[in-house]
Amino acid sequence: MVKAKGMLSFEDVAVDFTREEWQFLNPSEKDLYKEVMSENYENLVSVGYQGTKPDSLFKLEQGEPPWMVPGAAHCQTCPGK
Repeated sequence: MVKAKGMLSFEDVAVDFTREEWQFLNPSEKDLYKEVMSENYENLVSVGYQGTKPDSLFKLEQGEPPWMVPGAAHCQTCPGK
């Protein structure tokens, strides 16, 4: 049996693509990625995750690639919002 070492973070369950890899995904694969990452975040919140929603999810929800523009302000919200 594996002993728990603490709460997971979104980064522990996130899958990241490089910009080059992202370019090779078709629109349905990008939509699937958005759905899976959103579901991962919602699942973490449902088991008590108290972190803010990752900036990458805000970008995906706006139809943009999941990277921050250099110098842009970070968006944050309450868990579950």
